[in-house]
Amino acid sequence: MLAIVFGLTTAFLWATTLLASARASRLLGPWSTLAWVMLIGLVVTLPFVLVTAPSVTLTGRDVTLMAVAGVVNSVGLLCNYAAVRRGKVALVGPIVSTEGAIAAVLAVIAGDPLSAAAAVVLAVIAIGVVLASIDRSAGDPELAADPAAEARPIGPSRDTVIVVGLALGAAAFFAVNLFVTSRIAGVLPLAWTVLPARLAGVVLVTIPLVLRGRLQLVRAAVPFVIVVGVCEVLGIATFALGARVSAPVTSVLASQFAGIAAVAAYILFGERLRRAQVVGVVLIAIGVAVLAATQAS
Repeated sequence: MLAIVFGLTTAFLWATTLLASARASRLLGPWSTLAWVMLIGLVVTLPFVLVTAPSVTLTGRDVTLMAVAGVVNSVGLLCNYAAVRRGKVALVGPIVSTEGAIAAVLAVIAGDPLSAAAAVVLAVIAIGVVLASIDRSAGDPELAADPAAEARPIGPSRDTVIVVGLALGAAAFFAVNLFVTSRIAGVLPLAWTVLPARLAGVVLVTIPLVLRGRLQLVRAAVPFVIVVGVCEVLGIATFALGARVSAPVTSVLASQFAGIAAVAAYILFGERLRRAQVVGVVLIAIGVAVLAATQAS
């Protein structure tokens, strides 16, 4: 049951970061957005790291896993911010959310248990994610009423291809991060599982941008980068707590941030969903409910 609670909490936190990062990225660009998010996250995390430092003894394996987690998460976030800057949250979110399914498979391969019923539910959720990822394109019957539809080329546009590619890249990097984080979550204090990405982002992105005089910030972007920086830390923390109970369940539930973000984007930003995307979101919601009932029984 704890894995469900932490997984869903992570989903809401990550949905918030996705929505806020879309605004920040369009104001600052993906590089400056990542730089500020990582700096804010490090400031939030560092006091907890210092408090627990005397009790921590790092092995060579721990350092390696932390380094991998830090780098892949930072690269994944950069891809994610670049994607939401160019494309719709309702498109990017569902594609990025496949990270959970990939991470769950990695966790099972590594030896974590998963029941047959849970496996079926995960498959349903995966189908929902795929349907939710379908973007609007020319030739879609839903666009028939659009006078300009006939002038549009059939198939996805170049921008859509780029956005999908960036989102898939983010999903792949995030999946590795989720898997690696689940490996160190049970042996290190919680703050230390959040530290790697923040430290890697500051060292590899924030400091170089400052030294080159290319770190940007405008007043309108300040609340967004603060929200993203704080919610990113909280999201990783709740994921790590859930992974200590069940990495597969926590991973897949956390990936449901896509459906939450898609609905919120429709309400807040006016982003429209196709019928197939709506079906996908519904399948995801049903899958989450069934999985929660199965785990609670």
